[in-house]
Amino acid sequence: MQRIAPVREDALSPSLQVAFERHVQEYGTNITNMKATLGHSLLSFSVYMGWYPLYERVKQITGERAAYLFAYAISATSGSPLCTSVFRRIIIDAGEKPEQLLLNEYESRLLDFGSAIAKFKGCISNHVYNSLADFHTDEEMVVLTAFAGQMIAANIFNNVVETEIDHYLQPYIPVKYSSV
Repeated sequence: MQRIAPVREDALSPSLQVAFERHVQEYGTNITNMKATLGHSLLSFSVYMGWYPLYERVKQITGERAAYLFAYAISATSGSPLCTSVFRRIIIDAGEKPEQLLLNEYESRLLDFGSAIAKFKGCISNHVYNSLADFHTDEEMVVLTAFAGQMIAANIFNNVVETEIDHYLQPYIPVKYSSV
């Protein structure tokens, strides 16, 4: 059961209403349970929604498929039922099976990098870092590392407050979380 209920639509402050509307318009998305829960603090909502431009930059660097697989690997390793379900949905809707992904060498290195950051709290070995850095500039490695941190922050937030998984994500919940 969620620890903090999402802000109700009829209880939005004018500034939060504007922030929600701007977010929906700018990113063509909806206000999920996570976003509505973050709505208890406009500053927190704004900080966490910084994920969107960062994700857009990751897609420019890696390509769209590698970007969502990267986010999936981080979320799955972080143990976040909600974020894992979000990216499982994208993978499945793209016609793939998350448990049977076919990865090229670059994608394997990218996913290993993201998983290692999540698993080892950022204390990753040089060979994991360097194997990905072979493909990227310093600026790109900063973006990928920052995105991994932002993704982990979202996972932690959802795990701590036990954000309810949105109804449209129910079919995408991994079996190991199906009783969550």
